[in-house]
Amino acid sequence: MMWVKSLQTAIDYMEDHLLDDLPIERIAQQANFSVFHFQRTFSILTDISVGEYLRRRRLTLAAYELTRSDAKIIDLAYKYGYETPEAFTKAFRRQHGVTPSEARKYTGKLKSYNRLVVQVNVKGAEPMQVKMVEREGFQIVGLKQNFSLINEDNLVGIPQMWDKVYREGSYKRLFSMNNGPVEGVLGVCVEKNSQSIDYWVATAHRDSAPDELSTLEIPASKWAIFEVHGPMPDAMQKAWKQIFSEWFPSSGYKHAGTPDLEVYSGTNPSNPDLYSEIWIPVK
Repeated sequence: MMWVKSLQTAIDYMEDHLLDDLPIERIAQQANFSVFHFQRTFSILTDISVGEYLRRRRLTLAAYELTRSDAKIIDLAYKYGYETPEAFTKAFRRQHGVTPSEARKYTGKLKSYNRLVVQVNVKGAEPMQVKMVEREGFQIVGLKQNFSLINEDNLVGIPQMWDKVYREGSYKRLFSMNNGPVEGVLGVCVEKNSQSIDYWVATAHRDSAPDELSTLEIPASKWAIFEVHGPMPDAMQKAWKQIFSEWFPSSGYKHAGTPDLEVYSGTNPSNPDLYSEIWIPVK
């Protein structure tokens, strides 16, 4: 459970430096995680991004100070990381439902987000269907796009990429090319450096790739393969949360550090009976 303690160390660091400029690289370093691994683990376990957590906590403290002091709104805006009072007012209203000026004389409740404490369940209430397999390396072929991690652009860009793949028919084309050892269309994240990832929508394919598609070698691995049942994206998100909060803490396995796979077996992502898989390389 060392990774849980590491994650909490990073959260405590954020709390101790809420009024500072906090680059995501510096936060991830506190947990000894890569930026991508920290960002993903945090969002899976908390259902919000790192940036959103910081915004919520800063605006919670700003509301507390606003209603208990005579500090000027412009001073609070700068103190809590906003370049202009207008930007502060917009963010404040979005979270609390009132403007800072209205909050000073507001008698209702403002929305408060408390300091986060990470907890995991070592025994799951719902059974997980998982099998362990060893596979030789194989090639995937597909579409690749680079996304920045710094401003969490990947959290917005990857769903947009999937929308485009469905809209333009690339999804069905990749299904038709699938002749490798993994059946289906794959979603694959590959870390490039501390600031960006390559995201792939691809398929296992033994032959040469058409010129407009790219190729990537997935290394030989021991895989933990989890069954996922239900429509996207809810079923996949639920499965990832269960893996991180229940399976990893109790299994004794660690992530091997190479790309994991989301495997989609059907062409209709809203099908309530959709079967998918998550493949995680472990050691």
